[in-house]
Amino acid sequence: MGLILIFHVFRAEQKFADHMKEKNQASSEFAKKKTLLEQRQYLPIFAVRQQLLNIIRDNNIVIVVGETGSGKTTQLTQYLHEDGYTSYGMVGCTQPRRVAAMSVAKRVSEEMNSNLGEEVGYAIRFEDCTSEKTVIKYMTDGILLRESLRESDLDHYSAVIMDEAHERSLNTDVLFGLLREVVSRRSDLKLIVTSATMDSDKFAGFFGNVPIFHIPGRTFPVDILFSKVGYRMVCELNPCVYGQAPDGVRKCIVATNIAETSLTVDGIMFVVDAGYCKLKVFNPRIGMDALQVYPISQANANQRAGRAGRTGPGQCYRLYTQSAFKNEMLTTTIPEIQRTNLANVVLLLKSLGVQDLLLFHFMDPPPEDNMLNSMYQLWILGALDNTGSLTPTGRLMVEFPLDPALSKMLIVSCDMGCSADILIIVSMLSVPSIFYRPKGREEESDQVREKFSVPESDHLTYLNVYLQWKNNNYSSIWCNDHFIHTKAMRKVPQLKFNQSMF
Repeated sequence: MGLILIFHVFRAEQKFADHMKEKNQASSEFAKKKTLLEQRQYLPIFAVRQQLLNIIRDNNIVIVVGETGSGKTTQLTQYLHEDGYTSYGMVGCTQPRRVAAMSVAKRVSEEMNSNLGEEVGYAIRFEDCTSEKTVIKYMTDGILLRESLRESDLDHYSAVIMDEAHERSLNTDVLFGLLREVVSRRSDLKLIVTSATMDSDKFAGFFGNVPIFHIPGRTFPVDILFSKVGYRMVCELNPCVYGQAPDGVRKCIVATNIAETSLTVDGIMFVVDAGYCKLKVFNPRIGMDALQVYPISQANANQRAGRAGRTGPGQCYRLYTQSAFKNEMLTTTIPEIQRTNLANVVLLLKSLGVQDLLLFHFMDPPPEDNMLNSMYQLWILGALDNTGSLTPTGRLMVEFPLDPALSKMLIVSCDMGCSADILIIVSMLSVPSIFYRPKGREEESDQVREKFSVPESDHLTYLNVYLQWKNNNYSSIWCNDHFIHTKAMRKVPQLKFNQSMF
């Protein structure tokens, strides 16, 4: 009885607190019958363990290519630990998403028979689950980027693994340029860049024609079934995909593109690929980033198909035609650095002493207009002076893990005596949308929302919502009655506390 994974375009908040405290439960027959050690040894990476360690020992930078599920994320850190690299520093592994950093750290701590936060830990924005004992650290790429502000050569690391490099997140692309320079200064640092796709030559060329190591591929075959008539075939698929198994009930997982590479879910037999994802794109006309729905790339499609076939033969149902796959989809997704606002990147690089941003070593340089627009935005905020250098205000803004405009709000609020209110507003702006409109009750929810409205400012409307929630003892019932997301609201006090610490 296998799992079904459906890729869909949606946003949802996940609560990991309880999950992180519990032991992982096996889903497939394979996982139930094998010990953790046997599962480790069954992974494709185990067969090439010694060859991989040899090539890492002989080179400062190595590109490792292996499909999702090959074991590179969970095993490579342990191999380096077992080979002695943690005797003179930590082994760090970056992830493009917080969920992956947390869940992978949990899995590795179980495989090493240690408590999470001791030998193995993780760090994400506003949460550090590490200790003095930590030798393997999983973190978001943004965390490592901020650590480079305090320690430019990352001296407390013996090895850095940049995982899921093919996703080309904004922070990952900046780290490429920074780490290339760090390795040139530190001969004892190992940099391993891992990718689940076959664009390894580009990575190798960027780092100076470094060696590429390939991990064996998928263990079981996956049948690819294209739709002949696009989305109309969904109804025809229902009996095949959603039919009840003779010996029980199938588990159906609906996921965003986070499940493409960041997480390997045990026991998936079927994948339904809708062919779309949400991407963050900068709109220079309004000066803001926005999440927009776009067709996925061919590389994304192949990653989605790879979700099945890990512990047995699988099938991938693509809800688009083969012609659309070949002729309409891009080969790879456009890197985030070429489609989003770069104000944070400019601020960070300026604080690291990079004076001419147009000469910085980007793998794919961002559009010059985007860079200049971002510098203009920072000049308006008072973070840069007329020569393009950081101002004292700009140096303060770098310390906040926030959008530059929000950082400036917090700094100015101290002088204006309204820090408490601005902390609430900034925290409210840092969580997902707090209002929702249930189907069939749109008019009712709009009327309730109108009660909170402050005509002069949406920001004051958010402040009004928070203060009324506080006056009602942070009640979830009050949130439900007023069509407000309880989970989003519960994050606000924690964000408020964390931001007040800076």
